[in-house]
Amino acid sequence: MTITATMVKDLRESTGAGMMDAKKALVETNGDMEAAVDWLRTKGLAKAAKKADRIAAEGLVGVAVAGGRGVAVEINSETDFVGKNADFQTLARGITEAALGVADVDALKAADLGGKTVETALSSAIAIIGENMTLRRMASVQGEAVASYVHNAAADGLGKIGVLVAVNGADNGIAKQIAMHIAATNPLALSEADLDPVVLERELAVQTAKALEENAASAKPKPDAVIQNNIIPGRMKKFVAESTLMGQAFVMNPDITVEQAAKDAGVTVVGFVRMACGEGIEKEKEDFAAEVAKTLKG
Repeated sequence: MTITATMVKDLRESTGAGMMDAKKALVETNGDMEAAVDWLRTKGLAKAAKKADRIAAEGLVGVAVAGGRGVAVEINSETDFVGKNADFQTLARGITEAALGVADVDALKAADLGGKTVETALSSAIAIIGENMTLRRMASVQGEAVASYVHNAAADGLGKIGVLVAVNGADNGIAKQIAMHIAATNPLALSEADLDPVVLERELAVQTAKALEENAASAKPKPDAVIQNNIIPGRMKKFVAESTLMGQAFVMNPDITVEQAAKDAGVTVVGFVRMACGEGIEKEKEDFAAEVAKTLKG
């Protein structure tokens, strides 16, 4: 497979590796980007385990809570100008509130919003504002209490990152603190039991290859039993702790885990949602002048 300069550039940006290392990784893995990331991690050349959540698309995430249910909705637009538009914000808030009464995004599109369906209201807004917009996704949580938090807020309940935390027990403010923690740390799952088995399997393969390679290059190699029974399990334990909400060190008090903080507050975290605008969407980059010109052209 031909390795292009764009492929090398993308791998460098996603891992922080050097240009030659990125090129070699792509050559070794026949251009498979995901495998190349793992190859770099095995060699200790990647600065981050993942950057799959690159934020590119514009728009807003809205959050709303009623009783023991919270919803988060993402509505995308072509430019950041629209996200700052008061009419768009009103529409986004209305759609988010409508989401409280439905189960999924398909039902949300058919839900009533001022005498129209949400889908029709969005189409009308596109015609007026003159820019494509999409209702991309929604998610919800339920518990005895639900707290929300919006990071980079554009208006009340609207911003670039929306977080919901559901707890059982009498919430004394800890759920909001945990929501702020989630916005900052972006855990993969609530606990180890909730982690995707594929993610665990991939991490185990990377840590095993890395540990064996490091040991082979060491002046004083450790017995294979030490590698298999101590080093690799230790690294996996650290990965699980750093990747799960319950295992992470609480940003408000790094001496304890989030699980301990919740326990000390008398609540149990039963679910969370972290939704970032544009997460997982690639968008062609434009400079500011080009974006303005495009907007003026309509």
